[in-house]
Amino acid sequence: MKYVLFYHSLISDWNHGNAHFLRGVIAELKARGHQVEVYEPHDAWSVQQLLAEQGPGPIEEWQRRFPDMHSHRYHADTLDLEAVLDGADVVLVHEWNEPALVAEIGRRVSPRTRLFFHDTHHRSVSAPEEMRRYTLDNYDGVLAFGEAVRQRYLQERWCERAWTWHEAADVRVFQPLQAPEGRDGDLVWIGNWGDDERSAELREFLVEPVRALGLHARVHGTRYPPEALGLLADAGIDYRGWWPNYRAPEVFARFKTTVHVPRRPYVRLLPGIPTIRMFEALACGIPLVSAPWDDAEGLFSPGRDYLVARDGAQMQRYLRALVADPQMAAVLAAQGLATILRRHTCAHRVDQLAAIVDELAAPAPASDATSPSRSLTHA
Repeated sequence: MKYVLFYHSLISDWNHGNAHFLRGVIAELKARGHQVEVYEPHDAWSVQQLLAEQGPGPIEEWQRRFPDMHSHRYHADTLDLEAVLDGADVVLVHEWNEPALVAEIGRRVSPRTRLFFHDTHHRSVSAPEEMRRYTLDNYDGVLAFGEAVRQRYLQERWCERAWTWHEAADVRVFQPLQAPEGRDGDLVWIGNWGDDERSAELREFLVEPVRALGLHARVHGTRYPPEALGLLADAGIDYRGWWPNYRAPEVFARFKTTVHVPRRPYVRLLPGIPTIRMFEALACGIPLVSAPWDDAEGLFSPGRDYLVARDGAQMQRYLRALVADPQMAAVLAAQGLATILRRHTCAHRVDQLAAIVDELAAPAPASDATSPSRSLTHA
């Protein structure tokens, strides 16, 4: 089958977590013999930020590491959608695309093509006026990265059909590694400071526990304002800046534990959606302690796959225990890894996508042809 994907960027993961899952899905589709064509804006914000900060080296390194993965970097005024969509069996359009492009793809796509809008953000609840700008009349449905997002689309009548399609770990890349020279320290966190969506949470669940315990800790990520860098420095945390996502396993292998600190909109408004870095960390076999979030969809087994700290004091106790007790840490890490391999790999998600495509291709039974439940299908 021919898959055509429109996303913000494949080649840059600078403050762009969607690239992680996109790369894993593409790798899995290609491994199954499908043709995959990816289109991203020539001036994608993430690419421009990466080039400005790091120069062309990281993109060149990524292309050497993954020679079979590439994207078409288009200019909007010269994009020939008829040629791009010709022969496509499945088209995925990410919500970071401009509304005009989303609508135009819907108008140009062939009736035989399965067309999906892919939403991996909290704007459906935090900025609904922005999402109303998207015209999805000609789309087969929405792939939402959490049940709460799926329900939002249906409740607002932004679409007729929607499926829950969680993110997952690309286990071709994210897997346990043995540090060649032993461990560098106690705790590592890989994540972006961002737009003040979790500043207080990072202080409570990362900075202060590290300070109180005197842990040897490292942080990688982007968009850290001066005040955040000051907090890290005061706590003795080594800040190392942006790090290529596909090299995260190398860093996890050098530390004893990590933490998961979800952004506030997901905790308060969209329960059941972890960050993709949680999937990836567990896939790398590192024990993890999470700040509170509601695993409303039963993705994991809290307390077995990872520990949940109700507050900063409990985070401190859990981190102390994991750093001091290698056996406890190993058991926790093994359980988390087993759950990823059993349920949350990009291969699982491609299986789900294939099932959705097959569902749409199958003729509806006569008795169900006009049933409203057909529009609420949930895979």
